[in-house]
Amino acid sequence: MADGVASRLAPLVDRILGGDVPIRVRAWDGSSIGPKGAPTFVIKHRRALRRLLWKPGEMGLVRAYVAGELEIEGDIFAALEAVQRVMRSGDDPIGLSSDDKREIVRTAVTLGAVGPEPKPPPEEFRTTADAPEPLSEGPAFFARVLGPSMAYGCGSWGDAVDLDEAQRISHDAIIEQLGLGPGARLLDLSCGWGAFALHAAGSHGVRAVGLASSRQQSESARARAAAAGLEDVADFRAGDLSAAGGGPYDAIVALSGTDQADLQASALYELLAPGGRLLLQQLVRRPGPHSSRRTFTTSYVFAQDRELRPLNEIIASLEGAALEVRGVTALREQYARTLRAWAANLQRHWAECGELASPGRARVWLLYLAASALACESGRIGVHEIYAIRRDRDGHAGETAVSTRAVLSR
Repeated sequence: MADGVASRLAPLVDRILGGDVPIRVRAWDGSSIGPKGAPTFVIKHRRALRRLLWKPGEMGLVRAYVAGELEIEGDIFAALEAVQRVMRSGDDPIGLSSDDKREIVRTAVTLGAVGPEPKPPPEEFRTTADAPEPLSEGPAFFARVLGPSMAYGCGSWGDAVDLDEAQRISHDAIIEQLGLGPGARLLDLSCGWGAFALHAAGSHGVRAVGLASSRQQSESARARAAAAGLEDVADFRAGDLSAAGGGPYDAIVALSGTDQADLQASALYELLAPGGRLLLQQLVRRPGPHSSRRTFTTSYVFAQDRELRPLNEIIASLEGAALEVRGVTALREQYARTLRAWAANLQRHWAECGELASPGRARVWLLYLAASALACESGRIGVHEIYAIRRDRDGHAGETAVSTRAVLSR
């Protein structure tokens, strides 16, 4: 029905989102407006309108959704894609005229939605110090989202029938590209729950050291290594690059996409053996001017400074440390499909994930995965795999990691 609260909401929705956005809105009294069959934004509480009045953009919508005052029914990808045309990123508000603002306030008054700005939901980081330990939802939560392998790198979907196979194909391709064989030493800079390092050790005889961003991750990975009988060849440590030891390593990888490993390029050069290889999968943004602002991602997912940079800056960092870039591969579409697969897993295990973390944290992750997939598909962000080497003592690229290589012949 279009009577009731929804009919009074129509002017507000039109002013904020524009009249041609293909979504449906249902109010707390059950009344609705918008095309039937379209993704539906369900306003469950007047407080959601107050949030949008104070923050008419990304943060207002995010806060209402995370707090459970706004729900999205139907295809969340289609719903977000519809509103992204008018939403501003981060704290930037939607551009509204004086007439727009007066009409919105007038509508809000009639709906009883005017009042002081609501406090952000507890899931929001006020400062970096407020953020929990990275990926603090726990291994059980991420096992539901990432799948049995608990890999969070980019899958390879060419011949894969499901997410687990896409990750296995990707891991095998990386190991082949790096030329890793039995006894080779590998450093995984962003090992997460240990999926790549465990696969390299278990299926290819590699001696792996994985650096995890949290103690919980390193302990979980060590337990998985012990269960697989790999504790002697797969070592997991919590900490930054200082926990890697002195090397040398035949190969170094960073597959999470969010870590800016190239900013430590000089240290990576020192850790690599002559002829050693480096492979990074890194999220990038379009080149050009970029203003840093508080966004959904930095407020709810990664509190650390992980502003995306353009590809040329990353390559310059590596080359400035005397690492020779040998290849760059765009993985944008592959990563978008991986993100969609993770989102589908989360939705499939929705009630259980809400119990393992919290309903608010489950909503945060669904929003992050869906928004990131759409950003990849539209080209607003990308993922590139960057392959580089430390030239050997004669200036050559080196052979594959077999008995003739420096580390294995010691």
